[in-house]
Amino acid sequence: MGEQPIFSARAHVFQIDPATKRNWLPASKHAVTVSFFYDASRSVYRIISVGGTKAIINSTITPNMTFTKTSQKFGQWADSRANTVYGLGFSTEQQLQQFAEQFKEVKETARLAREKSQERFELANPALNIAAPELSQELSEDRHSPPLLAVNGPGEEKLFRSTSAEVELTAEKERVKKMLSEGSMCEINLEAELFTLQDSNSKLVEALQEANSSVEQWKKQLAEYQEETDRLRDQVAELEAQLGHPAAGQTAREELTRSLEELEALLSTKDQEIHNLQSKKTDVGELEKEREEAMQRLQDLERRNCDLEDRVQSAEKTLASNREEQDQAEVEVRHIIDVLDVKIGDLKDLRQSLAKLIDK
Repeated sequence: MGEQPIFSARAHVFQIDPATKRNWLPASKHAVTVSFFYDASRSVYRIISVGGTKAIINSTITPNMTFTKTSQKFGQWADSRANTVYGLGFSTEQQLQQFAEQFKEVKETARLAREKSQERFELANPALNIAAPELSQELSEDRHSPPLLAVNGPGEEKLFRSTSAEVELTAEKERVKKMLSEGSMCEINLEAELFTLQDSNSKLVEALQEANSSVEQWKKQLAEYQEETDRLRDQVAELEAQLGHPAAGQTAREELTRSLEELEALLSTKDQEIHNLQSKKTDVGELEKEREEAMQRLQDLERRNCDLEDRVQSAEKTLASNREEQDQAEVEVRHIIDVLDVKIGDLKDLRQSLAKLIDK
């Protein structure tokens, strides 16, 4: 079944400076996931953490390891196989406590597993169990025998044979341990590389999906802007056609003003959304090029909107000028009407005077 994660936490990873053995060197730019893995087939526990495309922690837990809390949010442990000291900085004291308890529990489990493994090894090699009592017996006989009888005698020969058997068994045991250790290290390196590649692949897939969704959103926004621009262009054409009718022009102007305000609010909202998308977007060349093209189109749309605003202002000025001319014409008409009223009154008086003269 391979290795299975049993515990995970996020922390800033550090390693001891190999030159000074005193200063800490950051192994990650930000907090990363640090996980305990268990291999049931080999009864091995490991601490693994991947930063970017490489494994920054690959430490096999042994019973001799100790996790030390040096502050409220920082802890460390030494790995003799990797010839380094790892340090973890957590965001809370509770996270550090949980990690320390998990480390202690895993270390105890690893100790029990090693003891069981040694027992199985001794049972699988009965010569080791036989040699030990023989050695003890011969040593006892040697201690209880006179020194002169032991020289070149049967006791010395037995002691030499048992000692040789013990040395051979010890050498064989060390050779088997070394072979197992070398095989485990090769398997650990391969599994670390596989874990790193899987993590990198998942990150690339997520970045690609997010980039595709961002591009689709920009395309939809651009289509909406183009539709809004076409609608404004049609409204401007209607306004220009209705310049001879002040009431209709006034209504169209108000409608256009509201539309422009709505468009400005929409542009502000979309610009904020684009900024949010830019903050989430990964450094991908093609996506950057598409963003620049989208920004260029937005700038073109803004220039068109400025042109439309200029045309609206020109239409408003024309409407104001026509209204002034109409007011002036109304004043002149009223003046002419007043003059005609005066002339008509004068004519009435003249008629009455002529009628009186004719009657006389």
